[in-house]
Amino acid sequence: MDDEALEVTQQDAVTQHDAVTAEHAQPLDEAETLPQETAEETEETVPEMQEITYDEQLYPARPRRLRPRANLRGGSIRRTFSDPRAANGQNPAYVEWLVRQSMLKDADVLSRQLSGSPSMWRNPYARPDARRAVSTSDVWFTAYPISLITRPHESFLTALADPELWSAFERIGINGVHTGPVKRAGGIRGWQETPSVDGHFDRIGTQIDPAFGDEETFRRMTDVAEEHGGSVIDDIVPGHTGKGADFRLAEMAYKDYPGIYHMVEIPPDEWHLLPEVPEGRDSINLDESTEAALAARGYIIGELQRVIFFSPGVKETNWSVTAPVIGVDGVTRRWVYLHYFKEGQPSVNWLDPTFSGMRLVIGDALHSLGDLGTSALRLDANGFLGVEKSAEGMPAWSEGHPLSHAANHIIAGMVRKVGGFTFQELNLTVEDIRDTGAVGADLSYDFINRPAYHHALATGDTEFLRLTLRTSLELGVEPVSLVHGMQNHDELTYELVHWATLHQNDVYTFRGEEITGGELAHRIRQDLVEAITQPTADYNLVFTTNGIACTSASLIAATQGHATLDSITEADIPAIRDAHLLLAAFNAWQPGVFALSGWDLLGSLTIPRSEVEDLIAQGDTRWVERGAHDLLGVAPEAQRSSSGMPRARSLYGTLPEQLQSRTSFASRLGDLLRIRNRWGIATARQVDVPDVAHPGMLVMVHELESLDEQDLPIVQLTVLNMTGEQVEGTVRSEALPHRALVTDAADGSEVGTVDDLASFPVSVPAYGARFLVLQRTPAE
Repeated sequence: MDDEALEVTQQDAVTQHDAVTAEHAQPLDEAETLPQETAEETEETVPEMQEITYDEQLYPARPRRLRPRANLRGGSIRRTFSDPRAANGQNPAYVEWLVRQSMLKDADVLSRQLSGSPSMWRNPYARPDARRAVSTSDVWFTAYPISLITRPHESFLTALADPELWSAFERIGINGVHTGPVKRAGGIRGWQETPSVDGHFDRIGTQIDPAFGDEETFRRMTDVAEEHGGSVIDDIVPGHTGKGADFRLAEMAYKDYPGIYHMVEIPPDEWHLLPEVPEGRDSINLDESTEAALAARGYIIGELQRVIFFSPGVKETNWSVTAPVIGVDGVTRRWVYLHYFKEGQPSVNWLDPTFSGMRLVIGDALHSLGDLGTSALRLDANGFLGVEKSAEGMPAWSEGHPLSHAANHIIAGMVRKVGGFTFQELNLTVEDIRDTGAVGADLSYDFINRPAYHHALATGDTEFLRLTLRTSLELGVEPVSLVHGMQNHDELTYELVHWATLHQNDVYTFRGEEITGGELAHRIRQDLVEAITQPTADYNLVFTTNGIACTSASLIAATQGHATLDSITEADIPAIRDAHLLLAAFNAWQPGVFALSGWDLLGSLTIPRSEVEDLIAQGDTRWVERGAHDLLGVAPEAQRSSSGMPRARSLYGTLPEQLQSRTSFASRLGDLLRIRNRWGIATARQVDVPDVAHPGMLVMVHELESLDEQDLPIVQLTVLNMTGEQVEGTVRSEALPHRALVTDAADGSEVGTVDDLASFPVSVPAYGARFLVLQRTPAE
């Protein structure tokens, strides 16, 4: 195909068919399209060569179909004619249209631009560097494009490029914005694009989705961020794409596009094993019996370790089968393809001989960093990049696979090579997070402690939270390497993979008794469901087997006994705000990145389910937590975002309103972050999570990078009270220097002195948080 060919639209394809056929319809692989001489489709085969070949000398008695070359080649050359309006592999105009918008094509162009450039050798890239990443940007606002209310006719990216917004962020202490996915997503059916099936995490192009803005606006946003001391973080999705141009070309067996995906062609004489695809759909999920039958015949590796988003009749396995698809060579095929997530998210194959998937993903990353000007990238679902058949009768190896580690090393290394950094959302065991992070992403999302601190608030007991913090330290995952997030677009994930899988048979002491890891995970999930999804409540919905759909404010409201959203009055807001600030302090007053969303900043509640009934009809209850919100108050009358999300009720008000009050959530959050910044806790080292005198207390002991007068690290303590009552207790840890003076960083007041038992008394108000600094006694 001509790389510089102009885009052919559907109408262009109809009116300009003769020109396209004559000028642009180059040979498609080994297929060749002839001039249209008749309306009927015909087919002819190129005759075999008559002279004797090397294979015929070497394998004189072997049937031709079993010879190596014929086995790899898999078919003869075919020529066909086609209607110029057809959306199939027999229409050169349609194929060219797909190629020009494919991610693989863009990746090839981008990579050629950077090859041989000296900029590719200016940065170290072999090893992750969490502290360098955190020093670049350590307090993030995590945006969700479809939920941000903007001015009339203003795009999402224009709103994020607003200097007034960045001024508010700067006053609060936010120095990074994670945009969320803003590139084209969803799929293509025929000549038409179809909407995203997973919040724009089913990417189909490197171009910015026009619904969110354009590339020029994105670049302006990065400039405005830099003017306010901030940076912009984008996403790549190394595990899957949507069903866009790349997938459609793969279905058509065009060039090396099938190599992008885990997809297998099923021979026509085996189609009786496959389910029929219903009218109006392009694929259907396989049930367990069909999965087993195809695995037994060697077509696929069969059952995986788990089925994410399992739903009877919707997603029973990780495999789906396409309807019949006409290829560029005239052959009609049906493919079975892997998808860890939804049917519209075919998985990328990282070890195909063409390395097409790798090229596609790396090209997407380079586009964000080099062309759009971002500083970092989030790696979505990057723990599922390797899959391999296991022993007979066992599920295939699909989690913690070495190929995932290798692929992550390549991605993260490339990003570091051009001066950026990466963070990963990897909800696997602590060992998996440690091992993947050892060579891959610089930072990891904190799936370890997130459900635990919610559990502590819900039960008024920090025992499980202390266990998760200690487990992370013991297994080598330091807090500085984690992104400690509050609410994001996803549910409160409570799968507790570490305890429910690898350590399910290990024994732990919990609430005075010994239980297995599997029992512990079950008990924590049960506690969360009972406390957060009360039977009489009209909010906070369970999401499949993954977690609970809720906002931070609605979670707190449930723990404080509110039966309905309407029962929350103005008088109830201060208690919710105080608990919300407590959770912010837990995440902000420890090493690593602190991240929060617009829902957190405004105190958004969930949307009544009746307002998103159509979105949650298939079981994706997360839509109740994704309500629209107006950060700056630019459209007070708007009841929906431009994408159609209903406005959520905000307990705290807009940012300009909050910043006018010293007691507001945003203003008090700014106070927390100024303490964080002054003492440099973001890059500190956590040294102890001691036992506590009261079950509702939590103590984290850190050594700061700054030194005291004796050239020793300054010791800092974060002391929290996860209950609604004042707590009096004693802090004790062997990490505390004896006879050190304890002061409160908020006001400089003296709290006490560490005694010879390495302890001191402390008082913490209801939902209180204290940032304590220890000053050693001068050396004699």
